[in-house]
Amino acid sequence: MKAPKHITRKDFLQTSALGVAAVVFGTSFTKAFDFSEKPYFKLKPIGRQFSLDGYYIWCSSPIWGDDGKVHLFYSRWKKEKGMGGWLNGSEICRAEANSPFEKFEHKQVILAPRGGEFWDATTCHNPLITKVDGQYLLFFMGNSNGKTDTKRIGLATSKTLDGDWTRPEQPLLLPGKEGAWDDHCTTNPAFVKGNDGQYWLFYKSWNTAEYVNQKGSVRGNRKYGLAKSDSPLGPYTKVSENPVIDFSNMPNNAQLEDAFIWKQNGRFHMVARDMGFYNHEYGLHLTTKDGIQWTKPKVAYLEMKHYIQEPEPAKHLKRFGRLERPMLLMSKDGKKPQFLFGATQGGAFETSTTFVFEIL
Repeated sequence: MKAPKHITRKDFLQTSALGVAAVVFGTSFTKAFDFSEKPYFKLKPIGRQFSLDGYYIWCSSPIWGDDGKVHLFYSRWKKEKGMGGWLNGSEICRAEANSPFEKFEHKQVILAPRGGEFWDATTCHNPLITKVDGQYLLFFMGNSNGKTDTKRIGLATSKTLDGDWTRPEQPLLLPGKEGAWDDHCTTNPAFVKGNDGQYWLFYKSWNTAEYVNQKGSVRGNRKYGLAKSDSPLGPYTKVSENPVIDFSNMPNNAQLEDAFIWKQNGRFHMVARDMGFYNHEYGLHLTTKDGIQWTKPKVAYLEMKHYIQEPEPAKHLKRFGRLERPMLLMSKDGKKPQFLFGATQGGAFETSTTFVFEIL
């Protein structure tokens, strides 16, 4: 049955849509109706607030400094390495701006690959900056062979944002035993203090055999695990042999990555990049009370073209149109999200940049 012309899709979204649809079309219509166009975050684009000539920029983790400025911990690698250069040659740096509405300026390299036999010999990536009890914690990922199977989460610490940073000699969290869901790596750290008084470290991983044996553009199924510690510095113990977020029973090899977690109004929230639950362009929003049982994902934000219009980029930017590595800048009291930071391909230098949205 066709919809009457006087009832539009917009009308449904702005009214009690489920009730109206059920009356007019029956329950079969409401089951098929797609409400994914109303995302959790209402966003106002500010723009590409940080870019560097000759570099790809990724993983933009912001924090308010004691100086009132926004300090941005980000990863970068040289343009000639291409988009895949993050695996073998990324370094973590710091930039500053007076506010998210102003352009950021590069200040210093924080962590660079160490070479030799170190666990972070070939890359430093995935920075996540936070502050606990007067100390800055910089969670990150390093690898030792330029490949995914040696990705490990580490933790550097400092009393100030501009250093000196104490660098870890060993990873903070190791993969599971051979055959486990997380035997391939530990990466994409997300951190929050739990409601049980412990510190929660979420990590992404997947199974090596699936990754090696599957075919297609996306191999393996990325899931999230949880480890806890009485101290933010560790040691961290995994709460279970099983992941806490797992979409592997969904069609289309659905999964997620790039999780960022915050606490608001007594619940823990996650924003992450969709990898097939809806599509590969949206952000996902999930919530939990205990870190283990999570709600079904809803849309956090839409694809970039919904917010900005830009010319088609060079052909080597095959991920153009996505916002990846979503991270939040909270209000200065830490109670609510104010800005969404992310990485997206494009920009004047035909690489990737930091893009910032104001959360309305």
